[in-house]
Amino acid sequence: MKLSKGTKLLILGIVLVIIDQIIKILVKTNMTIGEHFSVIGNWFQIYFIENEGMAFGMKFGGQAGKFLLSLFRIVLFAALVFWIRGLVKRKDVPTGVLVGLTLITTGALGNIIDCLFYGLLFGASTYTEVAQFLPEGGGYAPFFFGKVVDMFYFPIIDTTFPEWMPLIGGNPFRFFAPVFNFADSCVTCGALYLIFFQWRFFARDEKKTK
Repeated sequence: MKLSKGTKLLILGIVLVIIDQIIKILVKTNMTIGEHFSVIGNWFQIYFIENEGMAFGMKFGGQAGKFLLSLFRIVLFAALVFWIRGLVKRKDVPTGVLVGLTLITTGALGNIIDCLFYGLLFGASTYTEVAQFLPEGGGYAPFFFGKVVDMFYFPIIDTTFPEWMPLIGGNPFRFFAPVFNFADSCVTCGALYLIFFQWRFFARDEKKTK
């Protein structure tokens, strides 16, 4: 049985979301906040943190900002799904464009799941205690206010400025300090791929629209 292009994209999206959630659940139920270990030397680490919903460990405007950010993510996800469905029906759309958009959509969904459900499903992660799945007293936050789990840390350069340097001498320096997750990686890889390798399609499509 030959699968349609839309079905293949759906399977790809489901597989990526499952991978994202397995990694997050393993980290959240086995590590405390701030706990970390090296995977490859010091430049690739698993470093567990949580954030209010933005990518790469950033925060945004407290509870109100988190609600608006989660709502924006859901609207964006719905718009992307609608857009992909329309592109699948066209014969002039390269497969790479569909895959790139699917990566972005999948990444958005992965972090939406954290925001919507993790507060209900897990106890709080702290610096001393590991979160429990379905704790007796209920989760750590209401629906829509869960925190996003991040764990990938690549301090490619982790050093200290020489003492003789004015103003910054003796201060630590890290190149690429953000901590992120698999969903963030999907969004970033999908966006960069579209920008660098599929820009001609979007430029051509814009001309047709005009």
